[in-house]
Amino acid sequence: MSERSSTVPAAGTAATRPASSRRNEWLLISFTGTTNTADAVMRVALPLLATTVTDSPALIAAVAIMLTLPWLVTALHIGVLVDRRNRRSLMVGAEFARMAAMAVVLVAVATGTVNLPLIFAVALALGVAEVVAQLAAMSIIPSVTPKSRWQSLNARLTATEYVTFSFLGAPVGGFLVAIGFAAALGTSGAVYLLGALMLTMLVGDFAVRSTRERRPARVEIREGLTFLWRHRLLRTMAALITVMAGCWAAWYALIPAYAVGGPLGLTPAQYGFLLTSLGAGGVLGTALVGPVNRLIGRRWAMFADIVGTVAMVGVPAMVPGAPASVWPVGVAAFLAGVGGTMWTVNSRVISQSLVPNELLGRFSAASRLISWGMVPVSAAIAGGLAQLFGFQVAFGVFAVACLLMVYPFLRVVTADAVAAADAPRADEGSGEK
Repeated sequence: MSERSSTVPAAGTAATRPASSRRNEWLLISFTGTTNTADAVMRVALPLLATTVTDSPALIAAVAIMLTLPWLVTALHIGVLVDRRNRRSLMVGAEFARMAAMAVVLVAVATGTVNLPLIFAVALALGVAEVVAQLAAMSIIPSVTPKSRWQSLNARLTATEYVTFSFLGAPVGGFLVAIGFAAALGTSGAVYLLGALMLTMLVGDFAVRSTRERRPARVEIREGLTFLWRHRLLRTMAALITVMAGCWAAWYALIPAYAVGGPLGLTPAQYGFLLTSLGAGGVLGTALVGPVNRLIGRRWAMFADIVGTVAMVGVPAMVPGAPASVWPVGVAAFLAGVGGTMWTVNSRVISQSLVPNELLGRFSAASRLISWGMVPVSAAIAGGLAQLFGFQVAFGVFAVACLLMVYPFLRVVTADAVAAADAPRADEGSGEK
């Protein structure tokens, strides 16, 4: 199979681009802000809710596993769905599913019936909704704006994600949990509803047009996997992000027990502020990604993510774990936020440039199955290592794994390979309307 099929319809052409792409861009950015704020509050609240019924690092880490497990078991089939259905409608449905999940756990909190199986079930439902929303959102961009604005829109979306998820959402989540779990969960549900309403205001046709007859799901899944496997740059990027996503998953899985119930001894509100260091770095990274790309190129901008990720998991492995250690842990998370932004913006532009529009859902699913599918596995490994050997060993194992990624990055992610993403697309339509 060739890397680009001649039967693929134009991405972002006049037939698929909304009449007002700027309006849609700002609606998409606003939606990203609301849904990531709700996600942040929920991701602070659920693990901390688990700490009220258990003090086991492994069981608390299992909440993160349930939130990310759907990437491993459902991503490929949802990718087919994204390439068959209206992508906006799928995003709206995902928001309503998240709102319903919040309502369930809110009732449990109000009635005093919270238990670990319920928390795990709600986390799993939220994880499935996230897979739908993320794959649809990544795939909708070529229908929202022309290629000349992809880097700008991706940078703004990434900045919004970091501002709302880590910089604002995390401390807000900590403060809401301090008020009460009902306040945190109820706020998340209301914000998910607001996001769904914003999506209904997008204008245009967000269904995928294909010249091919619909084929069995297994055939379409194989097409996405084959495209990824045969493209050396994209395949290597997926492998690299697999390891780095695993490191981030380990950090997120361990940090609630490490910071609140463990060596750092933080309060929920202080824990929320610790998470803002990631968001602060991400915000700075989105401001710098354009100038850094121009100064040293996409390749070295993306390399910053490896450096930041090594610091994020390496510092907790080296510091003693006393309350004073919160500052180096926070600085390392800040560096990871900067590097994460550089990778996210550039990798999205590369993928959207090299992957046909009608294949974006399945390609994204295949890529994230490999990368984000490692997230629950890494969270489980991290929790087990912390349970058996302590936090420093658990963090240290992942720091070493990330260091090993330097060689394949330098060998495959070359300047020439990355530059191909900036070449004009053969199927690119005329300029923005």
